[in-house]
Parts: sequence; structure tokens; C-alpha cells
Amino acid sequence: MRLIHTPSTDLTYDDCFFLPARSAITSRFDVDLGSDDGTGTTIPLVAANMTAVSGRRMAEVMARRGGLAVLPQDLAPERIDSIVRSVKQRDLRVDHPLTLTARGTLGQAAALLGKRPHGLVVVLDEERRPLGVVTAAEITGRDSFAPVGENLSEDVPVLRPVDLEVEPAALHARIAATHHDAALVVEEDGTLRGVLTALGVLRSSIYTPAVDAEGRLRIAVAVGINADVAARTEALVAAGADVIVLDTAHGHQDRMLEALRLARGVLGPREGTAVRLVAGNVVTAEGTRELIEAGADIVKVGVGPGAMCTTRMMTGVGRPQFSAVLECAAEARRLGGCVWADGGVRHPRDVALALAAGASNVMIGSWFAGTYESPGELRTDERGRRYKESFGMASKRAVSSRTAHEDAFARARKALFEEGISSSRMYLAEGAGGVEDLLDEITAGVRSSYTYAGAEDTAAFRERAVIGLQGAAGYAEGRPLATSWS
Repeated sequence: MRLIHTPSTDLTYDDCFFLPARSAITSRFDVDLGSDDGTGTTIPLVAANMTAVSGRRMAEVMARRGGLAVLPQDLAPERIDSIVRSVKQRDLRVDHPLTLTARGTLGQAAALLGKRPHGLVVVLDEERRPLGVVTAAEITGRDSFAPVGENLSEDVPVLRPVDLEVEPAALHARIAATHHDAALVVEEDGTLRGVLTALGVLRSSIYTPAVDAEGRLRIAVAVGINADVAARTEALVAAGADVIVLDTAHGHQDRMLEALRLARGVLGPREGTAVRLVAGNVVTAEGTRELIEAGADIVKVGVGPGAMCTTRMMTGVGRPQFSAVLECAAEARRLGGCVWADGGVRHPRDVALALAAGASNVMIGSWFAGTYESPGELRTDERGRRYKESFGMASKRAVSSRTAHEDAFARARKALFEEGISSSRMYLAEGAGGVEDLLDEITAGVRSSYTYAGAEDTAAFRERAVIGLQGAAGYAEGRPLATSWS
């Protein structure tokens, strides 16, 4: 990467712009977005370890499309173990279904519909064979206590494994011609495997799943530095976690360094394990160096740029994110490590800028909270718009949940110190409320950034990207008059 100006201050993403260069890339689909940090991601996107962002569903979908999700440390160990093991069993192409037996009610179906973009609940018999589906059309105007077995639609195609072997274009056309724009996929014995949409077929021709050596979807898990780090690391490796993230707001501290040594002791030498060890957060070369020397493969960079974070306003601590990533990535590369850019990403351009600055993956938090796949309940506001609630991991809400096992006095003391927003509405995009819709949007922009730079992959992009600096007026000039971005 080359800067065409000499900055007099640290830079945010908004301060920067790309210059186009001569390019031999003829199509954005010729670009390889795979990371080089050993995590196996084929797109450089990681769903952040926020309670309002990453859970079982987010982990499944992110990995299926080549990214990664980090389960938050606040989840109970037994729940994390269950999620990791279940994600490892998910299909690489077919979406995990929402199901009810014929005795289920339309009210139960209505509660499930908001959990998947395809809007189908599959009704099963006692042998898990599909009887039909329930959609919003079957529910509207009917008694919520009516059984789904008497109100289902049978107008949905059923595919067997052999049907999935045809050319994607033919499979897409077959499903797109149906009433529901979706098909049920069953095993050879007729039991349900899952749901496949026409859009899912299209995406499977564009994205490559992030899989482990056994061909299973990848998943990451966060571990707090105050936990029994060695025991938790050992348990997560046994469950099948591919990436372990030692996470705290201030990563450049003695306890983090000790936690890294403990985790590295369990994992063994870097060259001898496929499990990647991530640690953060820091914003300086010194912090990056010490974390890598203590055992981190990847350092998480960012203090204060997140949408739900109030750290900078409360403490004055932090650093503009572009400069933080630029400095930390250079130091990490010198030591054979990598960095993840964590926070401050609001547009696809910001992801491209983070990659140009040296990040191998970019973490996204609240942007992904407003999707079907995030763990929160889908709500509707007074104007009928759908949203989910997001909150910072240092907010009073998160701290209260994290300290639920402690006595009232200890919890009250900790609640006095919050550095995050406890509740914010993240609205689902009209007609496109899935995280896959956001992945389409982000990767389309990043692929185009690569083609403008004449770069076929991330390594070439880092080398070829030319970045200039702009003021607020320059940034405003680049914004369309009508935009879906806030």
C-alpha cells in the first residue's frame, strides 16, 4: 500500500480514498478474497464476538459463505460446546430447516418464521419426512392455535441428493420456477436434510465454504482472560473449535500475556497445530509485538471505533482505526503474524481500506446484528419496521449478564463502570434482512476495489493499493444523495 499524502494526524477510514490503477482484471469474480492468516476464511469477514451478533445460526451461515463467526465468551461453556459440535455437523450447501410436527400450531410457526430469510417452516411426520410447509400466507387470518398439519402447503418441490449434482444454472432455474422460490432437500430415505433456495444455489456458485481439514464448517470461540484459560482452550479444541480468541478491551496487559502463554502451552508450537490463536485488542506496534511474542498467531486491532462502544468518550483512550491497523499490521508481518481489524466498519469501502492497510480479516459487529441470523428476537416498531436490539460488550446490560453468578454487591460495583451502549435498534434492510445479503453487498464492493487496483488477491491488493487523504467535504462528495447506509 502507498499513501500519496503524508498525514499530520492519525487516520480513520473516512479520511481515506483509493486511486484507481491500470488493471488486467476483467471480472470481479476473478478476484480471490481468501485470507492468509490460517483461519481458512475464503472471504475476509468475521462476525464479532458480541452476544447480539454471533450464535449458532450466525456461525453456520458465515462459514457456509466463507467467513467466520466468533462465539462470545459470555455463553455458558456447555452451550458453546453444543453450538460448536452442531455447526460441525451442518451441511455445506443446504440451509438448516425450521421444523414442527403436524401437531404444532400456527402461532408456533409464526414465531419461527422470523428466524430464516426463506420464510418456511417445514411440517414433519414422526419419521422426519416432510408433509409440507407453512409460510406467512398459511398463517395470515387464521387461528393461531390451529394445527399446522391442517394448514400447510404441499406446493413445494422435493429434491434428493442426486438432484443437487446438476449444473447450478439448471438447479437455480428449477427452484426459481416454484411458488416458494425454495425446495426441500431430503435424504435417500426421505427424511429431511434442509431447505435450498434459488438464491442459495446462486450464492453457492460464488462463495466457497470455510471448512476444516475434515470438510466441516469452521467456527471460532472467544475466551475471557479471567477464565481458566488452559482448561477452556483444551475443552474447545476437543469440541472442534478452529480459532480461539483471547479477548479483552485492553489487550496490552500482563494478564493477557499470561493467558496467551497458557493457551499456547495447550495448543503447542504454532507450526504443530491447525487451531489459530487470536488475542486483542491493541492499537500499537508495541502491543502487537508483545502479544505475538507471547504466542498469538493473530492480533485483534481496535479500541473504541465500534458503533456500540463509548470507550473513547468515557476515557479518551483509543486510536483512529485506519492508522491503528496500518501500524499494527506492519509490525505483525515483520514477526510472521497477522491482524484482524476490529470495529469502525460501516460501509464496504471501509472493509477494503482495512485490508489495504494490512488486515487479513475484518470484524463486523452491529452491522450484522440487524439480520435474521443474529441471536436477538425479531421485533417490529410502531411503523412496522423490523429490527433487533444490539448492545456493546462493555455496556451495563452485557456486564450484568456476564456477572450474573456473582453476589449483588460485586455486581453493583461493576455496573458502575460501563463503556458501551446497552440498547440500540438495528433495522433489517427492507426485502433483504439476511446476513448473506450483507455479505453480497460487502464482497461486491471489496471485489471491485481489488479490480480497480489491478489486484487478483489480498496480498497483491496490499501491495498495489494507492490511498489518498481527504477532508470531510471530499468524503461527503462521494456519498450518494439517497443511500441505505446510515
